[in-house]
Amino acid sequence: MSPNANITIPEPKSRMLQVFAFDPSLSTDLDTAVINKLTLNIPWEKLESGPVGEYLEVVDIDPPSGNFYPPVDLDHPHLLVQDGLSPSEGTPQFHQQMVYAVTSKTIQNFELALGRRVLWSPRKQNGGEEFVQRLRVYPHALRQANAYYSPHKKAILFGYFPASKQNAGRNLPGGIVFTCLSQDIITHETTHALLDGLHPYFAEPSNVDVLALHEAFADIVALFQHFSHSEVLKHQIARTRGNLSSENLLAQLAQQFGQALGKRRALRSAIGEKDPETGLPDPSKIQNTREPHQRGSILVAAVFDAFLTVYKNRSEDLLRIATSGTGELPEGAIHPDLVNRLATEAAKTSQRILNMCVRALDYCPPVDITFGEYLRAIITADYDLCPDDRDGYRIAMIESFRLHGIYPSNVRSLSEESLLWLAPDNDHVLTNFFKSNQFSRLEEIHKFERYQKRRGETRKNIFRFNQAFRSTVRKWMTDELIEAYQKEFDRESDIEAVIQDSLRLTLFSKDDMQSVYIDDQGRPELEVNSARLAYRVGPGGRTMTDLVVEVNQRRHGYLDPNRQAKADNGTLDVDKYPGDFTFRGGATMLIDVETGDIRYIIAKNIDSDRRLNEQRKYLGSPATSLRYTYFGDPNVNYFHGVEGQGEPFALLHGDDLEED
Repeated sequence: MSPNANITIPEPKSRMLQVFAFDPSLSTDLDTAVINKLTLNIPWEKLESGPVGEYLEVVDIDPPSGNFYPPVDLDHPHLLVQDGLSPSEGTPQFHQQMVYAVTSKTIQNFELALGRRVLWSPRKQNGGEEFVQRLRVYPHALRQANAYYSPHKKAILFGYFPASKQNAGRNLPGGIVFTCLSQDIITHETTHALLDGLHPYFAEPSNVDVLALHEAFADIVALFQHFSHSEVLKHQIARTRGNLSSENLLAQLAQQFGQALGKRRALRSAIGEKDPETGLPDPSKIQNTREPHQRGSILVAAVFDAFLTVYKNRSEDLLRIATSGTGELPEGAIHPDLVNRLATEAAKTSQRILNMCVRALDYCPPVDITFGEYLRAIITADYDLCPDDRDGYRIAMIESFRLHGIYPSNVRSLSEESLLWLAPDNDHVLTNFFKSNQFSRLEEIHKFERYQKRRGETRKNIFRFNQAFRSTVRKWMTDELIEAYQKEFDRESDIEAVIQDSLRLTLFSKDDMQSVYIDDQGRPELEVNSARLAYRVGPGGRTMTDLVVEVNQRRHGYLDPNRQAKADNGTLDVDKYPGDFTFRGGATMLIDVETGDIRYIIAKNIDSDRRLNEQRKYLGSPATSLRYTYFGDPNVNYFHGVEGQGEPFALLHGDDLEED
């Protein structure tokens, strides 16, 4: 009898896989080669060759040549005992391993921050939504200097291209560069996919900040994942003598990619330009920056500067101890013990900053996001979990945004108290709406919560249950909420006014709002595009669970204000002339699952003339790139299914390279 016959051996909790810490180019430099190979610890799952798992399917086809590279089997015993394949530029199977490992790590970080399993954005089918089990990842999809997430294909496509023959940096001039071997690029594209699954309208170009936020957030996640690699972090702290505000690998993104394009530097850096005399950024720069990557880089610099401020404050005592109170380090290498302690502080600080940025996604309006609103979301989400901000994370964030010229609108000051989202007005019907047992709403919420927390439930079942619950919430909003208000008010106009004040939605047809889309019952259309749980654990062990409900509506938008006025008053046939763009309004509600209290309503008014005019101005502004000259503005084309519909990031990333 086998000695293990009666022993139950559990599955491992994690899988170890080797990857490049940054990209292959750093392995050709004597100083960085020692840190450029690391092993990622990712959640264990049974894999098919590809790899193909619960969230991902790696498909290694080279469409231009028709080549199909045999898939790697990461469950092969030989690979299991040696942490997968060793990093290699010339082995396609390692490329498959690299994209799987880094993408899986990024997914794990999101799930830890949000407290729930992530779902990819659904595929639209016959007016409904189809569950997308796996995101497809193509390591060699393009023969061009590009990589992008495709919302249409539900896939990430990586390109490969020859390096510049004049200024190739660490690369062989004319040698092949694979974007699928850059940890930064993989993380960046995965974050686009994760954000699209959470906020489907954050890729819709409605103002100058929307696409810039998508790009900035993807860079922020890639940037702060650097700090989770202990040996890399210690190496760079030793090199910079603890001064992470100086140029370093941790603050750079896609070194090989940028150098291969002839830029002589990384593609982007989180360390923004500063005035040499004051050491401060130019707050007016954001006013004249429209290109999404360049504008997004200002937001990235603001977040990274906040990190630097907190890191410096948390490490000052270590420097005083190490220097007998002077705080001025002597020349030469710093002590390894000090390196280790500084690395610990940097890792803790970066993780907190990253969690703040990710958790803020549940506190954002569902449409037409701006940088200022994202700041308010960061501050409110962090305040909810950590009311006592001892280390000044929120103060540092507010100060850094201010120094970079990023301000929220509709606030009285930049104090923390002023930036917090406000609780809804004490409207009797809405305040108690989700508490009501008349229609068992609170019981339905509790049932939803219990289902979401069930162990071993498949993501497909979670998706289906979410769909059913969204339909339930929509019925509450379109039928029962109106009925509840009608019991309180005699005239429809009064009901309408209260609903407008509370949710910024139009649940009744209005004479001056005939441009609002109508549902099949002749009522203003209402979409519940998300109903999800947000389970969060703060640094002190404080836990919170909210039901996050996002609702939105849409209007026919016209670049011509006269046509807009006719559509609004009903004298223009919107079916015959549907408009130049879609204008959206909506609200995010955070509801306490225990009590049914609505803690926040974060609204964007559907009948806001100011926002409508701003979107019209943004879409109608002159464009200068060669692509615009021949194909038109992709922001406007987005709403018409013309070049770029479903593929905004393919054009966006291509334009980034052309503009630079």
